[in-house]
Amino acid sequence: MTDKQTTMEASGADLTEEQKKKLEQLMEEEEGATRKVKGFWGKAITTLAVALSLFALYSAVVPVTTQILRSVFVAFLLALSFLYYPLTVKHKGKITMLDIGLAALGLACIGYMLFDFEEFIYRAVTPESGDLIFGVLFILLILEATRRSSGWIMPITCILFLLYAYVGPWLPAPWTHRGYDVERIIGHMYMTLEGVFGVPIDVCSTIIAGFCIFGAFLTISGAGKFYVDFAFASMGQKPTAAGRAVVATSYFLAMASGSGVANTVAIGSVAYPMLSQAGYDRNNAGGFLAAGGMGAITTPPVMGAAAFLIAEFLRISYLEVILLALIPAALYYWGLLLMVEFDARKFGLKEVALTRHITAGQLFKRYGYHFIPLAAIVGFLVTGFTAQIAVFAAIVTCFLVSFIRRESWFTPPKLLEALKQGSLTVLNVGAICAAAGIIVGIVSLTGLGLKLSSIIIDYAGGSLFMTAVYTGVLLWIIGLAVPITATYIIAAVIAAPALTKLGVPDYAAHMFIFYYALLSEVSPPTALSPFAAAAITGGNPFKTTMMAWKYTLTAFLLPFIFTVLPEGKALLLHWEGIGLLSGIWTIISAFIGIGLLASGCSGWLLRKSTALERAITIVAALGFVLPYHIGSIAGAVLIGVVVLLQKTNWIKKPPPREPKEVFRI
Repeated sequence: MTDKQTTMEASGADLTEEQKKKLEQLMEEEEGATRKVKGFWGKAITTLAVALSLFALYSAVVPVTTQILRSVFVAFLLALSFLYYPLTVKHKGKITMLDIGLAALGLACIGYMLFDFEEFIYRAVTPESGDLIFGVLFILLILEATRRSSGWIMPITCILFLLYAYVGPWLPAPWTHRGYDVERIIGHMYMTLEGVFGVPIDVCSTIIAGFCIFGAFLTISGAGKFYVDFAFASMGQKPTAAGRAVVATSYFLAMASGSGVANTVAIGSVAYPMLSQAGYDRNNAGGFLAAGGMGAITTPPVMGAAAFLIAEFLRISYLEVILLALIPAALYYWGLLLMVEFDARKFGLKEVALTRHITAGQLFKRYGYHFIPLAAIVGFLVTGFTAQIAVFAAIVTCFLVSFIRRESWFTPPKLLEALKQGSLTVLNVGAICAAAGIIVGIVSLTGLGLKLSSIIIDYAGGSLFMTAVYTGVLLWIIGLAVPITATYIIAAVIAAPALTKLGVPDYAAHMFIFYYALLSEVSPPTALSPFAAAAITGGNPFKTTMMAWKYTLTAFLLPFIFTVLPEGKALLLHWEGIGLLSGIWTIISAFIGIGLLASGCSGWLLRKSTALERAITIVAALGFVLPYHIGSIAGAVLIGVVVLLQKTNWIKKPPPREPKEVFRI
């Protein structure tokens, strides 16, 4: 959840002006065009942003009434959004009277509801005329703030859901419902905790905001730069050093970021020269960078915004979400690391000449204290504190340990900048969560989730596997148009019930849709991570996206393991109904299977694999993934056949490719 401006500044020294423009355009597609104003309005934005961060930190340790907390957060959100995000790209240079008016109107809508709060909340079913006027304005302001920060698709989707609530009686079966008038819809959206002020904005105002501030503190303190330097210094100068460094750096930054695009940009400008020197071509290097960056969203202890929503939807602690994601994240990076190893051998990559003259040990000795805030999060969560308290403690820890060395001190200007960037980072996801609250509210009001789940199950013929396939396809389609957080929220209320109806545990169903929501990061036309990587490498965006698919293939196999297969839940560290030995073997065989899948995708085992050997290796991988002994036996036999073929050269080895042709799937 790193702010795009901070990300651009962190990597800007290594990018050309043309690359900077391309990256800025891509980041604006995800987070909207932003203003860089100075003078009075620059100070006003800073003041509001710092105030929002301080309010978020205050509410983390001092109890605040639920609806007061959410409404004050949305007030800050609307005011800042209209000042920070312009009406159009052409208006980036100045703040207009329209922006000021909309910001003031947003504050007025919240002020109206807080003025007579006790009476206000009891009029939700029968709102008065004033309630309706402010309610309509409030919804329009939410939609406009979302449009400015993330584009047209999410507001249009919300409008369609609102229309669905109104025209229910005239729809054909099975989509029909009783229908709701404008008064009921506005009351539900504006005056209750079931609409805009529902679960998504609750999670955003409490946990997500805290982690955004934490990410800003890490960035300003220099921790992000240390993670990159430490990873690269640890890898040496071997042919695999460049690839290993990208994997390690992605993981380190992932723990502090949770944004795939931000990680891709932050790593790309530093890593691409090394990847190019080692022998990676532009498209493959870009795909690899995007795949590494995307892992940020699934990597504990700090994950993407959707992970915090999982905790709220399932009513579990964030520590439990971390445990759910621990093994799948390790499997993802395991597959990525093995592809690096196989590619290095397959294409004869060269050693890289590092320009840094400092060892990993020296870096750790000087700046290793930057790991302490991350350890603080885990420590507080393990000892039973809430995610809010844990991240608050981590922020305080980051502030305190910064004084170990002079260059990382939080001077007053740096402290204000960290508080400011933390709030500005949360605006995009905050607007999405507010808009998603409209969708969640309509689904709960009309019962659409149960209807759609029944439709999916009917089309799948009651088959769990086909239901999972259809759910994955549905998420892929949704992810083409909306960001990951929005994709997850929509799927949580309309797709997850289809899986749970067929006996899938709710935690496995939500992890399934969480992983498939990631498709939006690597799926055209919104494949923002590969497109950002292509802007850095100068590669073809479409080819870069296809290479990213190759590297991320394991991420889309994993959900089927822990959803469809009985003992696959062991990968989520849930052991009910699973014997200890059986569960441990499931995890071990999953690592073997993912390793073989990486081998099949890369086309290398002991030597370069033929098409037949690659096909057999992939089938063997699927055999190990199945949590049945017969599958593992079949997988072992098949991979034994491939080893025998490669040892004896019974099938003629294909001639080596020239370096310019490398990295074709």
